[in-house]
Amino acid sequence: MVSLSHLPQALQGRILVAGAGVSGLSIAKMLSELHCDVVVADDNETARHMLIEVVDVADISTAQAQEQLDSFSIVVTSPGWRPTSTLLVDAHRQGLEVIGDVELAWRLDQAGVFGEPHTWLAVTGTNGKTTTTSMLAAMMNEGGFAAKAVGNIGIPVSEALVAKNRIDVLVAELSSFQLHWSPTFTPDAGVVLNLAEDHIDWHGSMRDYALAKMEVLKGKVAIIGADDPYLVQLTSEADLSGLIGFTVNEPATGQLGVKAGELVDNAYGNNVVLASADGINPAGPAGVLDALAAAAVARSQGVAPEAIARALDSFEVAGHRGQVVAEHDGVHFIDNSKATNPHAADSALAGHDSVIWVVGGQLKGADIAPLVKKHEQRIKAALVLGADRAEIVAALKEHAPQASVFVTDKTEPFEAMEEIVTEAFSISEPGDTVLLAPAAASLDMFKGMGQRGDLFAHNIIGTIKGLTEEKG
Repeated sequence: MVSLSHLPQALQGRILVAGAGVSGLSIAKMLSELHCDVVVADDNETARHMLIEVVDVADISTAQAQEQLDSFSIVVTSPGWRPTSTLLVDAHRQGLEVIGDVELAWRLDQAGVFGEPHTWLAVTGTNGKTTTTSMLAAMMNEGGFAAKAVGNIGIPVSEALVAKNRIDVLVAELSSFQLHWSPTFTPDAGVVLNLAEDHIDWHGSMRDYALAKMEVLKGKVAIIGADDPYLVQLTSEADLSGLIGFTVNEPATGQLGVKAGELVDNAYGNNVVLASADGINPAGPAGVLDALAAAAVARSQGVAPEAIARALDSFEVAGHRGQVVAEHDGVHFIDNSKATNPHAADSALAGHDSVIWVVGGQLKGADIAPLVKKHEQRIKAALVLGADRAEIVAALKEHAPQASVFVTDKTEPFEAMEEIVTEAFSISEPGDTVLLAPAAASLDMFKGMGQRGDLFAHNIIGTIKGLTEEKG
C-alpha cells in the first residue's frame, strides 16, 4: 500500500534524474508512480526517447539541465555517473543534494511510503557479492522470512518495495557506485566481504573506493571478512563497535569460521555447527567464505542453524563463477568470467596447478603484476585479449617469464574468443586447466562478462564436438 502523504519534502518539488539508462528508467518509473514532478537528463537522445515511451516524464539534455538547476529540489543520479560529472558538480555547487537509486528507495521506505519499513540486509565487497547475496536470500527464506535478492541481482529495489505479495526482507547486493550516492543509507545489517583494487578510475583512489563500501557498516549489525588485512585495518581506524567477523580459520569469539571441517558460529552461539565445509557450492575457500558471510547476516536476524544448513545444501551457484564447461582428453575447461579484477582472479587461479590462463580486458586502474608474481609457478601459458593486453603481457614477461604468451589483437568478440580457444586446444596437455579468469572488465569488447563466458563455452563445446566427429 503506497502512502503519498508520507512523501519526503525534497521529493515534493521538481526532481532531476541524471541518466536515461536502466537505472534511470527504474528511478523515473518509481517517482512517476508516486506522482512526482520528474525530469530526466541525458545527452543520449535515443535512450531518452526509449525511456519516455515507457514513463510519462519530461526529458532534456545535460546542458539544458545545467541551465535549469535552480528549478530542482533534488538530483537523483544513476549510480554509474561519476562524482566529477559536470552536471553533478554544478548541482553540488548550487547546494542541491545528489543521491542515488538505493538512497532514494531507502528514504521512501523509511518514510512509510510503502507501509511498514522493510528489513534491509546489504551485501558488498570486491568479490563474492552475488553468491553471498543469493545464499543469504535462500537462508532467510528457509528461516521463514519473505525475502528477495534485489539490487544488482534479482529484481530492482523499486519493484520489490511495491510487490503485490509483500517482500519483508530486501537482500541487497550493492556496488561501490550505489553506496557512494547513499549518504544516509543505514541497513539493518551490512557485510563487507573483502576489499581489493577495483574501479579506482571511478573513485579516484583505493581508499575512497573502500570507504564507499564501508557505508553498509553503519547499521545495527556490521560484519566483515576478518581474513582481509586492509578491511580489518580500515574498520579498526573507523572504531566500529560490535563488529562480527568471518574467517576460513577457527573462529575467535564474535566470529564465524571453520572448525574440524565444519562451518561454525562463535558469534551468535558457542561454536554452533551450521554445515559441512566440504559440501559448500561453489567448492573452495572463496565459496566457504561466501557461505560464512551469508550465515553471519542470517544468524544476526535469528535464522536457525538448521535453516542455514538446508539453504546451503540446495544452493546452486550462478553462471560464470567457476563452472566446469567441459573435460576433454584430461584437460579441464573452466569459466570464471565473473573474475573481473585481480582479486577475483587470485581465488580462481589458486585452485589449480597447471593453468592455461585466459586473461585480459579493462583493468580499470588495477595493477595485475602482483597477481602474476604470486601465481607464476601455476601459469603454464597465458592467452591474452582486450584493451589492456600490453600491460598484462609486460607483467607476464617480468614476473612469469617461463610462461608462453599468446596475444590476440582481434576486437570482434566471437573472432577473438575463437582464436583464444583454438590456441588453448593446440597447447593444452592432460592435467592442464584452461581457465577463463580475466582479472579485468569485459566492456571493451563484450556486452558483459556473461557474453564473454558464453562465447568461451560455445567455442570449447564446438571444438570438442568437431574433434569427436573427426575421431568417430
